[in-house]
Amino acid sequence: MKKGEISIGLVGDTVFPDKGYIEREDGRVAIKHAIGGQKVEYCITKKRAGEAQGRVLRVLEPSSVEDRENLCNFAGICGGCLYQSVGYQHQLDIKEEQLKRLLKDEEFIWEGIQASPAVEGYRNKMEFSFGDSYKDGPLALGMHKRGSHYDIVTSDSCQIVHMDFNVILRATLAFFAEAGIPYLHKLTHSGFLRHLLIRRSAKSGEILVDLITTTSFGKIEDPNREEYIPPIDEEAKKIIKEWKDVVRKLEDDGKIEGRIAGILHTVNNSYADAVIDQGTSILYGQDFITENLLGLDFKITPFSFFQTNSLGAELLYQVAGRYIGDTQGKAVFDLYSGTGTIAQLLAGVAQEVYGVEIVEEAVRAARENAKKNGIDNCTFIAGDVLKVIDDLQTRPDIIVLDPPREGIHPKALPKIMEYQAERIVYISCKPSSLARDILVLKEGGYHLKKACAVDMFPFTANCEAVALFEKMR
Repeated sequence: MKKGEISIGLVGDTVFPDKGYIEREDGRVAIKHAIGGQKVEYCITKKRAGEAQGRVLRVLEPSSVEDRENLCNFAGICGGCLYQSVGYQHQLDIKEEQLKRLLKDEEFIWEGIQASPAVEGYRNKMEFSFGDSYKDGPLALGMHKRGSHYDIVTSDSCQIVHMDFNVILRATLAFFAEAGIPYLHKLTHSGFLRHLLIRRSAKSGEILVDLITTTSFGKIEDPNREEYIPPIDEEAKKIIKEWKDVVRKLEDDGKIEGRIAGILHTVNNSYADAVIDQGTSILYGQDFITENLLGLDFKITPFSFFQTNSLGAELLYQVAGRYIGDTQGKAVFDLYSGTGTIAQLLAGVAQEVYGVEIVEEAVRAARENAKKNGIDNCTFIAGDVLKVIDDLQTRPDIIVLDPPREGIHPKALPKIMEYQAERIVYISCKPSSLARDILVLKEGGYHLKKACAVDMFPFTANCEAVALFEKMR
């Protein structure tokens, strides 16, 4: 086995989220983006003692679970989905088995996997990137190609978003391509177009569209001086206004089902390949949409965190609520609280709820949402959980943890356990982080009582996990 070697093999076991293994006489090869049972041609990309890493070149024979007509034109090319060719029940079976293996060393009650209420068109947010699909190719707008930092797939037939997303994407791409407007080139740091952000409420159909660009068609100026963002060129202002009119016309002409609540323009002159808000202006309407979850309204701004599957979020929070149990007269800490969704859903029966979130915009939105929903027993604090919990005087009876993908800071978890809360409910968007943190919680005197999975991301390799820990007496 050597680097660069091309071979053929059968994918056997798979592990969360998207890694499969091919067993060979001279060791095993870990292959990303593989489905168990596929016969693939692959290339060795790295070699180490006992195990190598490889990349799929092409699928020679499909797996027996690939029993679904593939409706996406870019499946296998786009970096988003893995299971477009796999029937939904098989997807659930694969994810459940992978999660059970992650937690195999623990003794607890496994309560299975919950299916997403919506399987297609479920995402309420997408960040599309401008670029080209190959060097010096025509303008593209969509998702990054799998394994590429540069090439973009014009994913205008995406199956996991409402059709309105695809209509807006196509109209935006056609407009800027015809106008000959350049995208921002990462190596030369010159160009204008960066991202197209779209959010759509599952309940109301309200749509928010945000175009993210630099301030001119030329080279970025002073990208490291955050206090100075140069004014937008007059030529750029003109083209932005024309684009706004194109998007508005989609609703007027009946080409989209939803209602455009706002059209925005965000400036981003940073070198980072990420959506960064260095100033947002409203071109039309308002800068937010409203989503209803379990009877409560939540204001969603362009960059606020909100679960990307609204109907799935209702299911996730119902499961979490069942794990949390009786909160009557009890104090609850919602750590990593985002826009305060869980905190507000618990506020109706808890004595008091404290939410801690590091993103100040999310905290402002949480406070505004609570006021709008008539909730007065929630306190939202902006700050790092690691630091804020040192200053909280209230001792919680129940703690809810919903950390970002990387999990809980290793120094924060021991501090959290010092509260000696009777129950901890851990909601994880990256179950491998949960599996790591279980060991720390056990050492701190907590027992994993039960857990389950909630599939928030059909056709992708990801899913959420919910776990209940109880203090051992």
